[in-house]
Amino acid sequence: MSDPIATIGFVPREVFSTTQRSLEALYERTAEPFNLVCIDGASPPEVANYLRAAATEKGFTLLRTDRYVTPNEARNLAARWALENTPDKPIVFVDNDVLVSPGWLGAMVDCANETEAWLVGPAYYEHLPEEHKLHMYGGVCRIEVDADGRRRYLEKHSLQHQTADQIDEPLKRQKTELIEYHTVLVSLEVFRQTGLLDEGLLCHAEHGDLCLTVREAGGEVWLEPEARITYAPPRRLSEADAEFFFLRWSEAWMRANQQHMAEKWRLDTTDQDRGRGLQWVAEHRRLGLNSLRTLRKAIGKKLSRSVEKRVVAPLERISNRRRYPYKKYANLPPVSVELVHQPGTARLVA
Repeated sequence: MSDPIATIGFVPREVFSTTQRSLEALYERTAEPFNLVCIDGASPPEVANYLRAAATEKGFTLLRTDRYVTPNEARNLAARWALENTPDKPIVFVDNDVLVSPGWLGAMVDCANETEAWLVGPAYYEHLPEEHKLHMYGGVCRIEVDADGRRRYLEKHSLQHQTADQIDEPLKRQKTELIEYHTVLVSLEVFRQTGLLDEGLLCHAEHGDLCLTVREAGGEVWLEPEARITYAPPRRLSEADAEFFFLRWSEAWMRANQQHMAEKWRLDTTDQDRGRGLQWVAEHRRLGLNSLRTLRKAIGKKLSRSVEKRVVAPLERISNRRRYPYKKYANLPPVSVELVHQPGTARLVA
């Protein structure tokens, strides 16, 4: 047995039903010793009961909140625990719909140690089968001033949705402007220099905000190809997932998010700017409509795209606004946190 090389903050992203699969894979595939703190963001009873049993069996810290939490709220809960309990180790945030691949943790920690990076991202893959199609591998993340003098947030992903046979050269360790939060190593120096993550960002561009903040403070962002993870959301939403999913990507949270992002980075907010972000969130939210999947099977992809654009999309946005009115959901109430389990000595996984 040896000392843990990192603290893993295991946090909810947009659903709960993938929790057990992801957590079990993490323990089975991670050879290096680590501490783990899990944030249970008001999951349904079945998931909550599993996490309670797993925390006792595997020896990790479990914190449960009394309401759904935003991703940055969950990460900050994990970060506070790490700062108080493992102040000399980096924290690695892992979303609860991620499947890690063997060797991932050691590769990320080695990269951080050898480059002195403040942030390290892995090779991000998406959907099953694992490690088949890249989700992204770094990219551009900056504030630009266009020809009209408007300040705009620019984010572009490299190798997005590329399969292995479409990539010309092997992935290499490299500095980048952009990582994503599916899995990311964060040096605790980030929190000491810049404070905790910005909870004013409820649902969108949190990763970009972190990258901008780190680079503005003089830190570097790196990618490590020997660390591989697969973002693998469920194909269909369960009933227990739906309430969280549609709030997580709600019009209310997105509007509040965009306003905060614009104020923080002094961005010009035009209807076009607001429209792009809201459009992306609305498109992602419609992935959770099981009825839309049924429609595609019944009438085909081409016709269903037309129906989705002309009928489903506007009706769904109206429905979401009514379900989660801006005045009620844009400002989050204080969150209460229960310490469900904390071992006397964190278990080391060898």
